[in-house]
Amino acid sequence: MPEPSETPSRRTLTAPKITFFIIAATAPMAAMVGSVPYGFSLGTGAGVPVAYLIAGAIMFCFAAGYAAMSRRIVNAGALYAYIRAALGRVPGAAAAYLAALAYNALTIGLFAAIGYFANLILGGLSWYWYTTAAIALTALLGRRQIDLSARMLGVLMGAEIAILVVLNIGIVAHKGAAAFPAVSFEPKVALGAGLAVTLSFAFTSFAGIESAALYGEEARDPRRSVALASYWAVGIVAFLYGLTSWIAVGGVGPENVRTRADEELGDLVFNLATEYTAEWVTAIMALLMITSVLASAVALHNATSRYLYVLGRENMLPRVLGATHPKYGSPYRASAVQSVLAVLVIGAFAAAGLHPYTTLGISLITLGTVGIMVLLLGTSLAVVVYFARNPADRHWWRTVLAPVLSLLGLGAAIVLVIGHYADLTGTHSPAVNGLPVLLLVAAAGGAGRALWLRRRHPDAYQALDADAADVSPEPVER
Repeated sequence: MPEPSETPSRRTLTAPKITFFIIAATAPMAAMVGSVPYGFSLGTGAGVPVAYLIAGAIMFCFAAGYAAMSRRIVNAGALYAYIRAALGRVPGAAAAYLAALAYNALTIGLFAAIGYFANLILGGLSWYWYTTAAIALTALLGRRQIDLSARMLGVLMGAEIAILVVLNIGIVAHKGAAAFPAVSFEPKVALGAGLAVTLSFAFTSFAGIESAALYGEEARDPRRSVALASYWAVGIVAFLYGLTSWIAVGGVGPENVRTRADEELGDLVFNLATEYTAEWVTAIMALLMITSVLASAVALHNATSRYLYVLGRENMLPRVLGATHPKYGSPYRASAVQSVLAVLVIGAFAAAGLHPYTTLGISLITLGTVGIMVLLLGTSLAVVVYFARNPADRHWWRTVLAPVLSLLGLGAAIVLVIGHYADLTGTHSPAVNGLPVLLLVAAAGGAGRALWLRRRHPDAYQALDADAADVSPEPVER
Protein backbone atom coordinates (compact mmCIF):
# COMPACT_ATOMS: atom_id res chain seq x y z
CA MET A 1 0.00 0.00 0.00
CA PRO A 2 1.40 3.45 -0.88
CA GLU A 3 2.37 5.74 1.96
CA PRO A 4 0.17 8.71 2.81
CA SER A 5 1.19 11.86 1.00
CA GLU A 6 1.65 15.32 2.44
CA THR A 7 0.19 16.96 -0.65
CA PRO A 8 -3.25 16.43 -2.17
CA SER A 9 -3.06 13.79 -4.88
CA ARG A 10 -6.25 14.63 -6.76
CA ARG A 11 -7.40 17.78 -8.48
CA THR A 12 -11.02 17.03 -9.27
CA LEU A 13 -12.97 20.08 -8.09
CA THR A 14 -14.49 22.50 -10.58
CA ALA A 15 -15.94 25.95 -9.85
CA PRO A 16 -19.55 24.61 -9.62
CA LYS A 17 -18.51 21.90 -7.14
CA ILE A 18 -16.67 24.41 -4.97
CA THR A 19 -19.76 26.62 -5.14
CA PHE A 20 -21.80 23.72 -3.74
CA PHE A 21 -19.51 23.57 -0.70
CA ILE A 22 -19.72 27.31 -0.11
CA ILE A 23 -23.50 27.67 -0.39
CA ALA A 24 -24.08 24.46 1.57
CA ALA A 25 -21.94 25.91 4.37
CA THR A 26 -24.31 28.88 4.63
CA ALA A 27 -27.30 26.49 5.09
CA PRO A 28 -29.98 28.39 3.07
CA MET A 29 -32.97 26.66 4.65
CA ALA A 30 -31.64 26.98 8.18
CA ALA A 31 -30.83 30.65 7.55
CA MET A 32 -34.34 31.39 6.35
CA VAL A 33 -36.00 29.48 9.19
CA GLY A 34 -33.60 30.48 11.94
CA SER A 35 -32.34 33.99 11.12
CA VAL A 36 -35.00 35.83 9.13
CA PRO A 37 -37.80 35.59 11.74
CA TYR A 38 -35.43 36.88 14.42
CA GLY A 39 -34.49 39.76 12.16
CA PHE A 40 -38.20 40.53 11.76
CA SER A 41 -38.75 40.35 15.52
CA LEU A 42 -35.67 42.02 16.97
CA GLY A 43 -34.45 44.06 14.03
CA THR A 44 -35.92 46.31 11.37
CA GLY A 45 -38.97 44.16 10.69
CA ALA A 46 -40.03 44.76 7.10
CA GLY A 47 -36.58 46.23 6.36
CA VAL A 48 -34.75 42.90 6.78
CA PRO A 49 -34.28 42.32 2.99
CA VAL A 50 -32.13 45.45 2.75
CA ALA A 51 -29.83 44.14 5.50
CA TYR A 52 -29.13 41.04 3.41
CA LEU A 53 -28.34 43.23 0.41
CA ILE A 54 -25.99 45.39 2.50
CA ALA A 55 -24.24 42.33 3.89
CA GLY A 56 -24.08 40.86 0.38
CA ALA A 57 -22.52 44.06 -1.01
CA ILE A 58 -19.82 44.02 1.69
CA MET A 59 -19.16 40.33 1.04
CA PHE A 60 -18.93 41.05 -2.70
CA CYS A 61 -16.23 43.64 -1.94
CA PHE A 62 -14.47 41.03 0.18
CA ALA A 63 -14.74 38.46 -2.62
CA ALA A 64 -13.03 40.82 -5.08
CA GLY A 65 -9.86 41.08 -3.01
CA TYR A 66 -10.11 37.44 -1.92
CA ALA A 67 -10.29 36.32 -5.54
CA ALA A 68 -7.25 38.44 -6.41
CA MET A 69 -5.26 36.74 -3.64
CA SER A 70 -6.48 33.29 -4.72
CA ARG A 71 -4.90 33.87 -8.13
CA ARG A 72 -1.54 34.55 -6.49
CA ILE A 73 -1.41 32.01 -3.63
CA VAL A 74 -2.81 28.49 -3.75
CA ASN A 75 -2.83 26.91 -0.30
CA ALA A 76 -5.38 24.81 1.60
CA GLY A 77 -4.82 27.16 4.55
CA ALA A 78 -6.74 29.84 2.65
CA LEU A 79 -7.32 32.89 4.87
CA TYR A 80 -4.45 31.88 7.15
CA ALA A 81 -2.07 31.63 4.18
CA TYR A 82 -3.16 35.00 2.81
CA ILE A 83 -2.71 36.76 6.14
CA ARG A 84 0.69 35.16 6.62
CA ALA A 85 1.88 36.09 3.12
CA ALA A 86 1.01 39.75 3.67
CA LEU A 87 1.41 40.39 7.39
CA GLY A 88 4.07 37.88 8.42
CA ARG A 89 4.49 34.49 10.05
CA VAL A 90 3.43 35.39 13.59
CA PRO A 91 0.15 37.16 12.64
CA GLY A 92 -0.46 34.32 10.20
CA ALA A 93 0.02 31.74 12.92
CA ALA A 94 -2.39 33.65 15.17
CA ALA A 95 -4.93 33.59 12.33
CA ALA A 96 -4.33 29.86 11.83
CA TYR A 97 -5.21 28.90 15.39
CA LEU A 98 -8.14 31.31 15.41
CA ALA A 99 -9.41 29.66 12.20
CA ALA A 100 -9.03 26.17 13.66
CA LEU A 101 -11.07 27.18 16.72
CA ALA A 102 -13.74 29.03 14.74
CA TYR A 103 -14.35 26.26 12.22
CA ASN A 104 -14.31 23.54 14.87
CA ALA A 105 -16.80 25.52 16.96
CA LEU A 106 -19.12 26.02 13.99
CA THR A 107 -18.97 22.38 12.97
CA ILE A 108 -19.56 20.97 16.46
CA GLY A 109 -22.37 23.45 17.05
CA LEU A 110 -24.03 22.31 13.83
CA PHE A 111 -23.75 18.65 14.81
CA ALA A 112 -25.58 19.45 18.04
CA ALA A 113 -28.22 21.40 16.09
CA ILE A 114 -28.79 18.44 13.75
CA GLY A 115 -29.64 16.20 16.70
CA TYR A 116 -31.99 18.77 18.18
CA PHE A 117 -33.93 19.45 14.98
CA ALA A 118 -34.04 15.78 13.96
CA ASN A 119 -35.49 14.84 17.35
CA LEU A 120 -37.96 17.73 17.14
CA ILE A 121 -39.15 16.89 13.62
CA LEU A 122 -38.75 13.10 13.42
CA GLY A 123 -39.02 12.11 17.10
CA GLY A 124 -38.26 8.53 18.08
CA LEU A 125 -34.62 8.69 19.12
CA SER A 126 -32.84 10.95 21.57
CA TRP A 127 -31.04 13.90 19.99
CA TYR A 128 -27.56 12.48 20.57
CA TRP A 129 -28.27 9.41 18.45
CA TYR A 130 -29.17 11.60 15.49
CA THR A 131 -26.05 13.66 16.15
CA THR A 132 -23.93 10.49 16.34
CA ALA A 133 -25.29 9.32 12.98
CA ALA A 134 -24.52 12.72 11.44
CA ILE A 135 -20.95 12.65 12.75
CA ALA A 136 -20.45 9.10 11.45
CA LEU A 137 -21.72 10.03 7.97
CA THR A 138 -19.60 13.17 7.90
CA ALA A 139 -16.52 11.22 9.01
CA LEU A 140 -17.07 8.73 6.18
CA LEU A 141 -17.43 11.51 3.62
CA GLY A 142 -14.39 13.28 5.06
CA ARG A 143 -12.28 10.18 4.47
CA ARG A 144 -13.43 9.66 0.89
CA GLN A 145 -12.59 11.62 -2.22
CA ILE A 146 -13.92 15.17 -2.10
CA ASP A 147 -16.12 14.61 -5.18
CA LEU A 148 -18.42 12.35 -3.15
CA SER A 149 -19.17 15.16 -0.70
CA ALA A 150 -19.62 17.59 -3.59
CA ARG A 151 -22.23 15.38 -5.24
CA MET A 152 -24.20 14.97 -2.01
CA LEU A 153 -24.06 18.67 -1.21
CA GLY A 154 -25.14 19.52 -4.74
CA VAL A 155 -28.30 17.43 -4.35
CA LEU A 156 -29.15 18.80 -0.90
CA MET A 157 -28.41 22.39 -1.83
CA GLY A 158 -30.52 22.08 -4.97
CA ALA A 159 -33.43 20.70 -2.94
CA GLU A 160 -33.18 23.55 -0.39
CA ILE A 161 -33.19 26.23 -3.06
CA ALA A 162 -35.99 24.50 -4.98
CA ILE A 163 -38.32 24.38 -1.96
CA LEU A 164 -37.62 28.04 -1.16
CA VAL A 165 -38.49 28.87 -4.78
CA VAL A 166 -41.75 26.91 -4.37
CA LEU A 167 -42.54 28.98 -1.26
CA ASN A 168 -41.77 32.22 -3.09
CA ILE A 169 -43.92 31.25 -6.06
CA GLY A 170 -46.79 30.27 -3.77
CA ILE A 171 -46.76 33.63 -2.00
CA VAL A 172 -46.44 35.60 -5.27
CA ALA A 173 -49.29 33.58 -6.84
CA HIS A 174 -51.61 34.55 -3.98
CA LYS A 175 -50.44 38.09 -3.29
CA GLY A 176 -49.38 39.33 -6.71
CA ALA A 177 -47.52 42.65 -6.61
CA ALA A 178 -48.22 42.89 -2.87
CA ALA A 179 -45.61 40.14 -2.40
CA PHE A 180 -42.99 42.80 -3.14
CA PRO A 181 -43.79 45.61 -0.66
CA ALA A 182 -41.98 48.85 -1.46
CA VAL A 183 -42.03 49.78 2.22
CA SER A 184 -39.10 47.38 2.79
CA PHE A 185 -36.84 49.81 0.94
CA GLU A 186 -38.03 53.02 2.54
CA PRO A 187 -35.03 54.52 4.40
CA LYS A 188 -36.95 55.02 7.65
CA VAL A 189 -37.79 51.30 7.66
CA ALA A 190 -34.67 49.72 6.11
CA LEU A 191 -32.25 51.91 8.08
CA GLY A 192 -34.39 52.48 11.15
CA ALA A 193 -34.39 51.15 14.68
CA GLY A 194 -32.98 47.65 14.98
CA LEU A 195 -30.59 47.95 12.00
CA ALA A 196 -27.61 46.81 14.05
CA VAL A 197 -29.38 43.64 15.18
CA THR A 198 -30.64 42.93 11.66
CA LEU A 199 -27.17 43.30 10.16
CA SER A 200 -25.82 40.99 12.85
CA PHE A 201 -28.24 38.24 11.81
CA ALA A 202 -27.59 38.93 8.11
CA PHE A 203 -23.84 38.55 8.47
CA THR A 204 -24.18 35.31 10.42
CA SER A 205 -26.09 33.93 7.43
CA PHE A 206 -23.02 34.48 5.25
CA ALA A 207 -20.69 32.43 7.49
CA GLY A 208 -18.90 29.90 5.30
CA ILE A 209 -18.95 32.08 2.17
CA GLU A 210 -15.17 32.45 2.42
CA SER A 211 -14.32 28.75 2.22
CA ALA A 212 -13.60 28.51 -1.54
CA ALA A 213 -9.82 28.87 -1.26
CA LEU A 214 -9.63 25.95 1.17
CA TYR A 215 -10.14 23.69 -1.84
CA GLY A 216 -7.55 25.39 -4.04
CA GLU A 217 -5.10 22.49 -3.84
CA GLU A 218 -7.85 20.10 -4.98
CA ALA A 219 -9.23 22.28 -7.78
CA ARG A 220 -8.52 21.56 -11.44
CA ASP A 221 -7.81 25.21 -12.14
CA PRO A 222 -7.38 26.84 -8.71
CA ARG A 223 -6.57 30.36 -9.88
CA ARG A 224 -9.79 30.48 -11.87
CA SER A 225 -12.15 28.14 -9.98
CA VAL A 226 -11.73 29.72 -6.54
CA ALA A 227 -12.43 33.22 -7.86
CA LEU A 228 -15.47 32.14 -9.87
CA ALA A 229 -16.91 30.07 -7.03
CA SER A 230 -16.52 33.00 -4.61
CA TYR A 231 -18.38 35.41 -6.87
CA TRP A 232 -21.11 32.92 -7.72
CA ALA A 233 -21.69 31.99 -4.10
CA VAL A 234 -21.91 35.58 -2.84
CA GLY A 235 -24.27 36.53 -5.66
CA ILE A 236 -26.55 33.51 -5.22
CA VAL A 237 -26.73 33.80 -1.42
CA ALA A 238 -27.35 37.58 -1.40
CA PHE A 239 -30.02 37.29 -4.10
CA LEU A 240 -31.75 34.24 -2.61
CA TYR A 241 -31.78 35.51 0.97
CA GLY A 242 -32.74 39.05 0.02
CA LEU A 243 -35.54 37.96 -2.33
CA THR A 244 -36.97 35.27 -0.05
CA SER A 245 -37.02 37.54 3.00
CA TRP A 246 -38.68 40.29 0.91
CA ILE A 247 -41.39 37.95 -0.35
CA ALA A 248 -41.86 36.68 3.22
CA VAL A 249 -42.56 40.28 4.28
CA GLY A 250 -45.17 40.44 1.54
CA GLY A 251 -46.68 37.12 2.61
CA VAL A 252 -47.02 38.17 6.24
CA GLY A 253 -47.86 41.79 5.49
CA PRO A 254 -45.47 44.63 6.39
CA GLU A 255 -47.77 45.87 9.11
CA ASN A 256 -47.91 42.42 10.77
CA VAL A 257 -44.39 41.14 10.25
CA ARG A 258 -42.99 42.08 13.66
CA THR A 259 -46.02 40.84 15.61
CA ARG A 260 -46.18 37.48 13.85
CA ALA A 261 -42.43 36.99 14.12
CA ASP A 262 -42.62 37.66 17.87
CA GLU A 263 -45.32 35.03 18.23
CA GLU A 264 -44.09 32.36 15.80
CA LEU A 265 -40.30 32.83 15.49
CA GLY A 266 -38.88 29.58 14.04
CA ASP A 267 -42.33 28.40 12.92
CA LEU A 268 -42.99 31.50 10.81
CA VAL A 269 -41.53 30.19 7.54
CA PHE A 270 -43.23 26.81 7.99
CA ASN A 271 -46.56 28.53 8.66
CA LEU A 272 -46.14 30.62 5.51
CA ALA A 273 -45.54 27.45 3.52
CA THR A 274 -48.75 25.88 4.86
CA GLU A 275 -50.70 29.09 4.24
CA TYR A 276 -49.57 29.71 0.67
CA THR A 277 -48.63 26.28 -0.69
CA ALA A 278 -49.62 22.95 0.87
CA GLU A 279 -48.97 20.88 3.96
CA TRP A 280 -46.78 18.46 2.01
CA VAL A 281 -44.52 21.38 1.09
CA THR A 282 -44.24 22.23 4.78
CA ALA A 283 -43.38 18.60 5.58
CA ILE A 284 -40.63 18.61 2.94
CA MET A 285 -39.33 21.93 4.28
CA ALA A 286 -39.09 20.43 7.76
CA LEU A 287 -37.03 17.51 6.47
CA LEU A 288 -34.85 19.86 4.44
CA MET A 289 -34.26 21.87 7.59
CA ILE A 290 -32.46 18.81 8.96
CA THR A 291 -30.54 18.12 5.75
CA SER A 292 -29.66 21.82 5.45
CA VAL A 293 -27.88 21.75 8.79
CA LEU A 294 -26.31 18.41 7.84
CA ALA A 295 -25.03 19.80 4.53
CA SER A 296 -23.60 22.80 6.34
CA ALA A 297 -21.88 20.51 8.87
CA VAL A 298 -20.38 18.40 6.06
CA ALA A 299 -19.09 21.47 4.23
CA LEU A 300 -17.63 23.01 7.37
CA HIS A 301 -16.15 19.68 8.49
CA ASN A 302 -14.29 19.56 5.18
CA ALA A 303 -13.13 23.14 5.70
CA THR A 304 -12.00 22.39 9.27
CA SER A 305 -10.14 19.28 8.16
CA ARG A 306 -8.20 21.26 5.60
CA TYR A 307 -7.14 23.84 8.17
CA LEU A 308 -5.96 21.09 10.55
CA TYR A 309 -4.21 19.34 7.64
CA VAL A 310 -2.25 22.46 6.69
CA LEU A 311 -1.34 23.20 10.31
CA GLY A 312 -0.04 19.65 10.66
CA ARG A 313 1.87 19.88 7.40
CA GLU A 314 3.54 23.09 8.59
CA ASN A 315 4.42 21.93 12.13
CA MET A 316 1.89 24.25 13.73
CA LEU A 317 0.06 21.15 15.00
CA PRO A 318 1.29 17.52 15.26
CA ARG A 319 2.73 16.58 11.89
CA VAL A 320 0.67 13.38 11.76
CA LEU A 321 -2.30 15.54 10.71
CA GLY A 322 -0.52 16.73 7.57
CA ALA A 323 -1.06 13.66 5.41
CA THR A 324 -3.56 12.77 2.69
CA HIS A 325 -5.16 9.40 2.04
CA PRO A 326 -3.11 7.29 -0.42
CA LYS A 327 -6.20 6.36 -2.45
CA TYR A 328 -8.67 9.22 -2.05
CA GLY A 329 -6.33 12.17 -1.63
CA SER A 330 -8.35 13.43 1.36
CA PRO A 331 -6.88 14.87 4.59
CA TYR A 332 -8.22 11.79 6.34
CA ARG A 333 -6.26 12.04 9.57
CA ALA A 334 -7.29 15.65 10.14
CA SER A 335 -10.87 14.64 9.34
CA ALA A 336 -10.74 11.80 11.87
CA VAL A 337 -9.36 14.08 14.58
CA GLN A 338 -12.10 16.63 13.94
CA SER A 339 -14.73 13.87 14.20
CA VAL A 340 -13.29 12.54 17.47
CA LEU A 341 -13.19 16.06 18.92
CA ALA A 342 -16.86 16.53 18.01
CA VAL A 343 -17.75 13.24 19.73
CA LEU A 344 -15.87 14.20 22.89
CA VAL A 345 -17.37 17.70 23.18
CA ILE A 346 -20.92 16.64 22.37
CA GLY A 347 -20.63 13.53 24.53
CA ALA A 348 -19.62 15.65 27.51
CA PHE A 349 -22.63 17.92 27.03
CA ALA A 350 -24.96 14.94 26.59
CA ALA A 351 -23.63 13.31 29.77
CA ALA A 352 -24.20 16.56 31.66
CA GLY A 353 -27.81 16.69 30.43
CA LEU A 354 -27.39 20.14 28.86
CA HIS A 355 -29.59 21.37 26.00
CA PRO A 356 -28.08 20.49 22.61
CA TYR A 357 -29.26 23.64 20.86
CA THR A 358 -29.79 26.53 23.26
CA THR A 359 -26.71 25.68 25.34
CA LEU A 360 -24.28 24.03 22.94
CA GLY A 361 -25.43 24.65 19.37
CA ILE A 362 -26.16 28.37 19.42
CA SER A 363 -23.18 29.29 21.61
CA LEU A 364 -20.64 27.48 19.41
CA ILE A 365 -22.22 28.56 16.12
CA THR A 366 -22.15 32.21 17.20
CA LEU A 367 -18.58 31.88 18.48
CA GLY A 368 -17.47 30.37 15.18
CA THR A 369 -19.23 33.07 13.19
CA VAL A 370 -17.46 35.85 15.08
CA GLY A 371 -14.13 34.09 14.56
CA ILE A 372 -14.69 33.82 10.82
CA MET A 373 -15.66 37.49 10.61
CA VAL A 374 -12.38 38.44 12.32
CA LEU A 375 -10.54 36.28 9.78
CA LEU A 376 -12.35 38.03 6.93
CA LEU A 377 -11.31 41.38 8.39
CA GLY A 378 -7.69 40.25 8.62
CA THR A 379 -7.80 38.94 5.06
CA SER A 380 -9.10 42.26 3.72
CA LEU A 381 -6.20 44.02 5.42
CA ALA A 382 -3.83 41.40 4.01
CA VAL A 383 -5.05 42.06 0.45
CA VAL A 384 -4.36 45.78 0.79
CA VAL A 385 -0.88 45.20 2.24
CA TYR A 386 0.08 42.41 -0.17
CA PHE A 387 -0.70 44.34 -3.31
CA ALA A 388 0.78 47.54 -1.93
CA ARG A 389 4.04 45.55 -1.88
CA ASN A 390 3.37 44.25 -5.40
CA PRO A 391 2.31 47.44 -7.23
CA ALA A 392 2.70 45.89 -10.68
CA ASP A 393 -0.26 43.63 -9.90
CA ARG A 394 -2.53 46.26 -8.35
CA HIS A 395 -5.99 46.94 -9.71
CA TRP A 396 -7.94 50.00 -8.58
CA TRP A 397 -11.03 47.96 -7.66
CA ARG A 398 -10.00 44.39 -6.84
CA THR A 399 -6.89 45.11 -4.81
CA VAL A 400 -7.47 48.64 -3.52
CA LEU A 401 -11.01 50.01 -3.23
CA ALA A 402 -12.92 46.73 -2.78
CA PRO A 403 -10.78 45.41 0.10
CA VAL A 404 -10.79 48.83 1.78
CA LEU A 405 -14.61 48.92 1.61
CA SER A 406 -14.66 45.33 2.88
CA LEU A 407 -12.34 46.29 5.74
CA LEU A 408 -14.61 49.15 6.79
CA GLY A 409 -17.81 47.14 6.39
CA LEU A 410 -16.55 44.06 8.22
CA GLY A 411 -15.09 46.20 11.00
CA ALA A 412 -18.49 47.82 11.54
CA ALA A 413 -20.19 44.41 11.34
CA ILE A 414 -17.91 42.91 14.00
CA VAL A 415 -18.65 45.82 16.32
CA LEU A 416 -22.37 45.26 15.75
CA VAL A 417 -22.17 41.52 16.33
CA ILE A 418 -20.13 41.87 19.53
CA GLY A 419 -22.46 44.61 20.71
CA HIS A 420 -25.51 42.39 20.17
CA TYR A 421 -23.93 39.06 21.03
CA ALA A 422 -26.61 38.29 23.62
CA ASP A 423 -29.31 38.78 20.97
CA LEU A 424 -27.59 36.27 18.70
CA THR A 425 -27.10 33.66 21.41
CA GLY A 426 -30.53 34.26 22.91
CA THR A 427 -29.17 34.22 26.45
CA HIS A 428 -27.65 36.58 28.99
CA SER A 429 -25.45 33.86 30.49
CA PRO A 430 -21.98 35.34 31.22
CA ALA A 431 -20.40 31.96 30.44
CA VAL A 432 -21.94 31.80 26.95
CA ASN A 433 -21.50 35.46 26.06
CA GLY A 434 -17.92 35.42 27.32
CA LEU A 435 -16.90 32.71 24.83
CA PRO A 436 -15.38 35.18 22.30
CA VAL A 437 -12.47 35.52 24.74
CA LEU A 438 -11.44 32.07 23.50
CA LEU A 439 -10.71 33.63 20.11
CA LEU A 440 -8.07 35.83 21.73
CA VAL A 441 -6.66 32.82 23.56
CA ALA A 442 -6.45 30.84 20.31
CA ALA A 443 -4.76 33.72 18.46
CA ALA A 444 -2.25 34.10 21.30
CA GLY A 445 -1.60 30.36 21.19
CA GLY A 446 -0.89 30.46 17.46
CA ALA A 447 1.46 33.42 17.80
CA GLY A 448 3.19 31.68 20.70
CA ARG A 449 3.64 28.50 18.65
CA ALA A 450 5.24 30.48 15.82
CA LEU A 451 7.60 32.23 18.21
CA TRP A 452 8.51 28.87 19.76
CA LEU A 453 9.31 27.47 16.31
CA ARG A 454 11.45 30.53 15.56
CA ARG A 455 13.49 29.93 18.69
CA ARG A 456 13.66 26.12 18.77
CA HIS A 457 13.17 25.05 15.13
CA PRO A 458 14.23 27.94 12.88
CA ASP A 459 14.12 25.77 9.74
CA ALA A 460 10.46 24.92 10.36
CA TYR A 461 9.77 28.57 11.11
CA GLN A 462 11.38 29.70 7.86
CA ALA A 463 9.41 27.02 5.97
CA LEU A 464 6.16 28.67 7.01
CA ASP A 465 6.68 31.11 4.14
CA ALA A 466 7.28 28.39 1.59
CA ASP A 467 3.99 28.99 -0.18
CA ALA A 468 4.32 32.77 -0.15
CA ALA A 469 6.27 32.48 -3.37
CA ASP A 470 3.55 30.31 -4.92
CA VAL A 471 2.40 33.07 -7.22
CA SER A 472 0.85 33.00 -10.63
CA PRO A 473 3.23 33.64 -13.52
CA GLU A 474 0.58 35.89 -14.97
CA PRO A 475 -0.22 39.27 -13.43
CA VAL A 476 -3.67 40.02 -12.09
CA GLU A 477 -5.91 41.15 -14.95
CA ARG A 478 -6.49 44.86 -15.13
